[in-house]
Amino acid sequence: MKAAITYSGGKDSSLMAVILDRLGYEVELITVNFGVFDSTKPATESAASLGFKHKVLELDEQILFDAVDMIIEDNFPNNGINHIHHSVLEILADSYDIIADGTRREDRIPKMKFNEIQSLEDRKNIQYINLTGIGYKTINDVSDNLFILQKAESDIHNSSDYEMEIRVLLNEKGYDTDEIFPRHIQSRVIGWNKNE
Repeated sequence: MKAAITYSGGKDSSLMAVILDRLGYEVELITVNFGVFDSTKPATESAASLGFKHKVLELDEQILFDAVDMIIEDNFPNNGINHIHHSVLEILADSYDIIADGTRREDRIPKMKFNEIQSLEDRKNIQYINLTGIGYKTINDVSDNLFILQKAESDIHNSSDYEMEIRVLLNEKGYDTDEIFPRHIQSRVIGWNKNE
């Protein structure tokens, strides 16, 4: 059975890929791009370092534009990022039996509510899987054992998550993204731990 995992190149989505691969699913890592900025390189490199099949899914830029409008109106990124994530999952659900992401228990965004998950699964006749039951301490421990990680402050050159193209578009519109997005450390997978 084919499983699509929304993939940023980070430890959470990489861990989801390992779990589904070891459970016997045919894993395909999917990185989304809207054509505003090619943010796909970090994810492409991470997927290659782990040996997983990787695909860039180019989507209508209007999804990104709508998300940026939400972020400008809210002066906060949550609703805009969730808009993108929900749109991506809806699109993937038309082509895959299983869709997954690296969303974990403490994540606020992107996040699907339980009723949204149930609706997506029922409407599209798919399975949706994430890491919601697993906390960051466990994910960090497991990831440190499985992967070689490169940790750096998140920027448009070291991550392939939705935030990168949003940042570029907001900057083009004259907004200071540091006022909208909190600074945070990005953990990008660059290979298997030698113990793996």
